[in-house]
Amino acid sequence: MLSYFLRRFALIIPTFLGITVLIFAITRFVPGGPVERMISKMQAQSEGGAAIGGHSNALSKGQIAELNAFYGLDKPVTTAYIDWLTKLVHLDLGESTRYYQPVSTMIAERLPVSLFYGGMTFFISYFISIPLGYWKAMKHGSLFDSASSVMIFIGFALPGYVVGVLLITFFSYQLEWFPMGSFVSDDYDDITSSYLQIKDIMWHAVLPLICYLIGDFAMLTMTMKNNLMENLSSDYIRTAIAKGLPFKTAVRKHALRNSLIPVASHFGNSLLFFMTGSFLIEVIFNIDGIGLLGYESIMERDYPVVMGIVAINAVLLMLGNILSDICVALVDPRVKFGA
Repeated sequence: MLSYFLRRFALIIPTFLGITVLIFAITRFVPGGPVERMISKMQAQSEGGAAIGGHSNALSKGQIAELNAFYGLDKPVTTAYIDWLTKLVHLDLGESTRYYQPVSTMIAERLPVSLFYGGMTFFISYFISIPLGYWKAMKHGSLFDSASSVMIFIGFALPGYVVGVLLITFFSYQLEWFPMGSFVSDDYDDITSSYLQIKDIMWHAVLPLICYLIGDFAMLTMTMKNNLMENLSSDYIRTAIAKGLPFKTAVRKHALRNSLIPVASHFGNSLLFFMTGSFLIEVIFNIDGIGLLGYESIMERDYPVVMGIVAINAVLLMLGNILSDICVALVDPRVKFGA
């Protein structure tokens, strides 16, 4: 098993290079880079100035060449990528072309927000969906199972950002029970009590967490239920019951553990929730997390920030896949990687 995981860790390097090369090439060949964005803004300003009798602010070819050299856009793609990769090895993600701040600093400032929502989504999803899926399988066909299935399928069919718009419209705008968005209130720094600060954070987090949970929660619940029902109809469960083992004991000691295998395979991929979340949900609720940062960076062609977020997400995704394999090996004793 050790040799298997060593090979998996060794594959991280070529996979990471492939992902970053592809994204880096896209950022170079897609039209509308940071220089073009700056020129378009200056042209808009110059047109507005001309309309009121001002002066033109158009850039000359020499100034455009200097800007390309300043942003490193005058280099070939391979040279620029090697320079970026060299900085990355030294844990330098570069500097934002929009805010002129280190990318690592910008990500670190927004990381606590993403960690909060990612952690809450992760724990609530698993701690509720597994018991709920268990009880749905045990009460299959009952009123509880049917009613919960209807709610789950509705939640699974609706995207999180659509639910977010509905929640804001009804609970924030009409009823005014919850705030319209943001992570904390404007007067959060003036709150002296820790209890009131936590209450303020949770008050703002109720609606966004519902949007984060609704899709992943529905999938995990139905996965747990369907796999448990499949195991309950297996021969080894019927054999165990025929030998005198109580039904609940057979379910708890045998069927439940085997039903957790598909859920465990999804465990590692949840690492991305701790980092990115959903940029659409963060845009709707104006949550200043990494998802919103990535969205704004793409719209503003802030490519160093885009590449920094992509690099971190790529590493987390590959580590999450390895973690999923470890979880499957722990849950399923039949799995012997590398045997």
